[in-house]
Amino acid sequence: MAVYLKKRVAKDFRRQVKSWMLTLAMLGLAAIFLIPAWGVLFTSLRTDADIAFNGVWAPSGNVTVDNYLSLIFDVRVHSYMRNSFLVTIPATIISVAMGTLAGYVIAKLRVRGGNLLLLVIVSGLFIPPQILLIPLFQLFNFMGLYNTLWPMIIVHSAYGLSLCTLVMRNFFDKVPDELLEAALMDGASHPRILWSVALPLSRPALGALATLQFTFIWNDFLYPLIFTRSEEAQTIMVGILSLGGQYSTAFGAQAALSVIASLPTLLVFFIFQKQFIKGLTAGAVKG
Repeated sequence: MAVYLKKRVAKDFRRQVKSWMLTLAMLGLAAIFLIPAWGVLFTSLRTDADIAFNGVWAPSGNVTVDNYLSLIFDVRVHSYMRNSFLVTIPATIISVAMGTLAGYVIAKLRVRGGNLLLLVIVSGLFIPPQILLIPLFQLFNFMGLYNTLWPMIIVHSAYGLSLCTLVMRNFFDKVPDELLEAALMDGASHPRILWSVALPLSRPALGALATLQFTFIWNDFLYPLIFTRSEEAQTIMVGILSLGGQYSTAFGAQAALSVIASLPTLLVFFIFQKQFIKGLTAGAVKG
């Protein structure tokens, strides 16, 4: 009995040691990944003169919030933020809604050629955005949409359809057919089943998709840079670049605006955190 207890204690001790080592390793990795974020936050609290004299990473002790105060009252920043919301929110809603409809049709209605349709839609994930820039630029310029918010809304809505359809199809495919058959026997139509049965069950997948799509679209830099010319149509990511002059760089102001620009995505993650984690653990984003 004593030998068994000794082995058990030794086994529990080794398990605790492994757990602590794993925790320390994860904390170390987290600290490494957070170094750039801390660098941006630290830079946003310093003046450009201090950064130029002492360097970006040199601690000088001179902390100021002037960069944030100047941005709060900057009309350009208000325009950048407004444009980002006007692009991100509609594009997220459209892509998630269209992906939900397409995923439900392919997974549950089992229409003829559904697998081929899924293949065509998902193939959009493998198209590099860069090769579409010239034809899209010519198209939007011909339609008179250049230097407006419509190109970003249209492109992100269409480009996000691939991921949203794949995720929702995989999620709906795991929903038992018996639930839908019981609703059909009760006289419910497929739109009613989708609204009253399928969508409540798919909240984890919808939460994960909404978080991912909002983050992807909000952080996009390429399309706003190509499809806009004036500051009135630029989004926040292009606005960060615009704060710098032609022959100078406003390190403090750009770092401060980067911190401000990250707040909406953090807020969305905290709002959908529970659904996002459930969506990941339920296999919502697995192929």
